[in-house]
This record gives sequence, structure tokens and C-alpha cells, in this order.
Amino acid sequence: MIPYGRQDISQEDIDAVVETLRSDFLTQGPAVPRFEKVVADYVGATHAVAVNSATSALHIACLALGLGPGDWLWTSPITFVASANCALYCGANVSFVDIDPDTYNLSVEDLERRLISAERDGRLPKIVVPVHLCGQSCDMAAIADLAKRFQFKLIEDASHAIGGRYGNGSVGNCRYSDITILSFHPVKIVTTAEGGMALTNDDALAAKMALLRSHGITRDPSSMDGGSEGPWYYQQIDLGFNYRMTEMQAALGLSQMARIETFVSRRQDIARRYDELFRDTSLVRPVQKPYAYSAYHLYPVRVSSAIRREVFESLRESGIGVNVHYIPVHLQPYYRAMGFAPGDYPEAERYYAEAISLPLFPAMTDMMQDQVVAATKSALQSAKGT
Repeated sequence: MIPYGRQDISQEDIDAVVETLRSDFLTQGPAVPRFEKVVADYVGATHAVAVNSATSALHIACLALGLGPGDWLWTSPITFVASANCALYCGANVSFVDIDPDTYNLSVEDLERRLISAERDGRLPKIVVPVHLCGQSCDMAAIADLAKRFQFKLIEDASHAIGGRYGNGSVGNCRYSDITILSFHPVKIVTTAEGGMALTNDDALAAKMALLRSHGITRDPSSMDGGSEGPWYYQQIDLGFNYRMTEMQAALGLSQMARIETFVSRRQDIARRYDELFRDTSLVRPVQKPYAYSAYHLYPVRVSSAIRREVFESLRESGIGVNVHYIPVHLQPYYRAMGFAPGDYPEAERYYAEAISLPLFPAMTDMMQDQVVAATKSALQSAKGT
């Protein structure tokens, strides 16, 4: 089976983890701060807060921005559920903005339309979470203009997009947002096995998120109520969580970051080759906007909804580990129980009915890709012949 995504682990990665296992620290040591600095420097952000998952990063980002009961968070329905669930963790409300039919990212036009309506109803969002689907950045300058106009905060969900660029800057530099979230899941651009990170240029937000990831506990005398009683002393000054990243995860991430440009370049090459090899087919291929350089976490194609399942199952039977990214969040049973229903976000639902994610990962060879392309063309031909 050729998987849709797979981690790329080198001997250097293994050695880095083993070296950490033999060190004095398995947690709360020097590797995590080093990893944070490397990532922050790479993307051009001032602060980085490493945690145990991107979901945790989303949660503490929302808390740091003051999201709570009675507030609203808006995001895309085409994303993993964590992009919306983070609001519910804070006791806030969730709504969605439909997607752009070309990029599958959050639609700026639909966002503006919904903001105008929400302003009339007195239900503007406190936070909007644009999701950089598949590795291509949303049009963040346009969204940031709306954030200023309607006074909401921005969290970029860049779980797919480290190594990508928007305009003349790296995704993650927070030029147009308050906080950016990264994921280091094994199928993402770089991995720490499980892990995530929150990036920001705001000193206070960084300090708040660092506090929240570790039980809300501080050992800094200047932050304590009444000062320190001695070198052993600590205080819990907020209700935090154990969202810390381990030293082993950080060591793996540090080693992986040395190859990030190679990873993204190879992903770009594979995507370009797919574009060329599928040029003579009816597949709808991903559209890349001139303002973005995609990290190409995913390569989704679209087929007629009438044959999508048949094509999908044919590819699986041929040893091609295709997948679908994603089932619209508002169609999940948990969200339907809140009142969401089919038809609420037509572009997202149309995309979901037609999408298939083809394999794309740095270690994928041209021979593997040729196998994927041949199987896809065969599945399309067979489906159209029935």
C-alpha cells in the first residue's frame, strides 16, 4: 500500500532521539527551548510555544485571547475537527464560513458577508481561525483587513503549512495574525511524532500560553502573589494544563527542521508532476494562487460525486492509500446536534462530495507516483464505463 502520507525518518533523526534518551532530561530540559527558537527563527516570529499537539496549541491560543462563554469563534468547515473544537473547550460558540471554490480555504467573500450580517445581529466573532488547507495560505492580508474593520482576533491554523509562504514572508510569521498554530503529526511537513506549536509576536500572549501549557504554574518571583519563599517555591496562578512537549519530541523536531526545505521542495516537485500527468484527465487539480507558495501537505483532486466512491474504492483495492480531507465539521453528529444541517455551507459540501487526497510525501518515488497515476486513470475509465 502506498500511503497518502508518511513520515520521513533518517538515521540522524534516530540518533538525535537516542542521544536525548541518554541525557539528563526527558522533559523540561534544553531541547524544547532550542526547538522553539529554531522554528521561530525559521518563520520569522518573535515567540514560539511548543506543546504536545496542535489541538493543545489551539486551545491555549483561544484561552490566551480571552475566548469564553458567550463568545463566538468562526472557522472553515473543511478542516479537522480540532479547529472548531478549541472554541467548545473554552465554553464558547462555534460557527463556520464557507470555502473558496478554487483554493478550498476560507472564502474572504463569504466571511465579509457573514460579518456584515453578524454585526447587525450583535453576534460578531471574537476569533476567526482561517485554515491553510493542504499547505496553501489563505489570503491573510484580506482577512486581516476584515479583522481590523470588525474587531476580531486571528489565529492562523497552519497545521498543514510550515515551509509555505504568503507574499514575501513565511507562513507563521504572524504578520497578519495574533497567533499561528503548527502541527508536527507524522504525516505533516516535519514531525515530532505528536506535537504542536503556537507562534506569536506578542510578548503577553506568549507568556500566557507558556503558563497555560504547564499547569498555570510559575517559578518566577516577579509573577508570584507575595513573592517567593525560597528557591524551591512555585505558585499556580492560573488554571493550566499538562500540554508540555517532551525532550525526545523536540530532539526529533530539531533534526527534522534541518531538512524542511528539502521536504517542501520535494512535495512541490511531486505536485507539479501530478499536475502534468493528470493534464489530460477530467480530474480537478489543486489551484495555486500567486500570493502563496504551498507546503503541499495534501494533494486533493476532485471527481464527479456520482463516481467518487467507486474511484476511491478502486484505488484502495489497487494498493493506493487514498483518503478524504475532510468531512465537513458541521456535518459531524456532534455538530448536527447543535443545529447545523446539510445545505448550510454548499461549497464545502460540494467539495467533500468530490474530493480524494492522493499520496504525497517526500520519500515518494517517481515509480510510486506513476503507479498512483496509472491506477487513478484506470479507476476513472472504469467508473465512466459503468
